[in-house]
Amino acid sequence: MILLDRVTKVYNRTSTALDRVSLHVQQKEFVIIIGTSGAGKSTLLKLLTREEKPTSGKIIIGGLDFDKLKDYQIPLLRRKIGVVFQDFKLLPNKTVFENVAFALEIVGYGNNEIKRTVPRVLDIVGLKGKENSMPAELSGGEQQRVAIARAVVRQPKILIADEPTGNLDPKHAWDVIKVLEKINRFGTTVILTTHNQDIVNKLRRRVVVIDDGKIVSDRAHAEYSKGAKKR
Repeated sequence: MILLDRVTKVYNRTSTALDRVSLHVQQKEFVIIIGTSGAGKSTLLKLLTREEKPTSGKIIIGGLDFDKLKDYQIPLLRRKIGVVFQDFKLLPNKTVFENVAFALEIVGYGNNEIKRTVPRVLDIVGLKGKENSMPAELSGGEQQRVAIARAVVRQPKILIADEPTGNLDPKHAWDVIKVLEKINRFGTTVILTTHNQDIVNKLRRRVVVIDDGKIVSDRAHAEYSKGAKKR
């Protein structure tokens, strides 16, 4: 599903954001990526969505070899990948339904298909009955769930959640994490970055640790918590 083979990203002579990073994520996996600010997490995510190109190394996602990826294929790649950010990026003057529908409108879905699809996705993220609410009328957790619905409404194979709970209190944070787990159970590969150690400890998922541009640990959580050797 996701393969990075000795990927390096150099921005300038004094800044190597990633240094020979190798990572393999299977289809339907749920992987947590942790690391301090500046460790290289953001660069890694930008490489996955082709916002940045690697300086060297190979990236393959969903059968698409980035070495052979043409510019006209980038929209196809990005349809395979949904992205959720720490800030919700909702359209403030559109309802919940309209925010999610917008992701379908821009790729040419018809009205009938939108009317069938959006309510189903809102139900999955626990927002049934909120279709006509405006973003300002929702809690932070509900706004983030709208953002998740918008990211998955086109049924991407991969969902990248970049610090999705960073602005939320513990209750709403766990509401969002439960939605991510639910989406993962439906078959979507989930990549979660977080600084929240409580989430890392309780989720008991594979944990990849990035430090100074390198993967320094990649372990199943049970092994990770016991301090076992790297796999």
